[in-house]
Amino acid sequence: MHSPAFSLAGKTALVTGATSGLGHEIAKLFARQGAHVFVNGRSAESCARAVAAIEGRATPLPFDATSPEAIEAAMAGFAPGGLDILVNNVGLRDRRALAAFTAADVARLINADLVAPFLLAQKAAGLMVEGRTRGRIINISSIAGLIAQSSDAVYTSAKAGVNGMTKALAAELGPHGITVNAIAPGFFRTAPNAAAAQDPKIQARLEAATALKRWGEPPELAPAALFLASDEASYVTGQILAVDGGYTSHY
Repeated sequence: MHSPAFSLAGKTALVTGATSGLGHEIAKLFARQGAHVFVNGRSAESCARAVAAIEGRATPLPFDATSPEAIEAAMAGFAPGGLDILVNNVGLRDRRALAAFTAADVARLINADLVAPFLLAQKAAGLMVEGRTRGRIINISSIAGLIAQSSDAVYTSAKAGVNGMTKALAAELGPHGITVNAIAPGFFRTAPNAAAAQDPKIQARLEAATALKRWGEPPELAPAALFLASDEASYVTGQILAVDGGYTSHY
């Protein structure tokens, strides 16, 4: 009997920022495909609510994914070979003009959007290498790491760094059978974008600049993560997959 395509049966996954939005949709789909998903968020309450909404095996794992000490403690709970998939989804955004940023502002965003995913990937890779696991690391980047706009300099810089990190880790971890890829979402109708989704000017911009002429819905991102996490993507590594309705391909 052949296994179903894109099955994650027998796999263990950690999805950071999985209590809402894109991360939650990824966690739900992974669980439906047979993975045991560790659902990360800052609070025990939000993690518990997210787990209750997931069909399949899911375990809450509350910790601050931007704290090196919290990352160290959380990842110590996994035995070598006990983690097959890491999805680095946590991130922060701060849209302001260049002159408005202080050094502390820059450090805060770079830490959350680049340093923290690096540390999580470092710990996950250590577990995978020691356990001889052909693991998967998936970084959630952004089309802001591929193209730019005004008043978004720090986030854009950090996400470009995530893309570079993805390629560097793919090169280093490839000999161990570990793949490292990134997904660059475009405009998705998530809670933080609720106001923007009602803005006629932004809607007109999307209709003019996006091939599909609309916002993405959060469940539309999760299948890309499932593909990269699955055995079907065993020869895909070091790639930045834009899931953006054609925004970065259209003019």
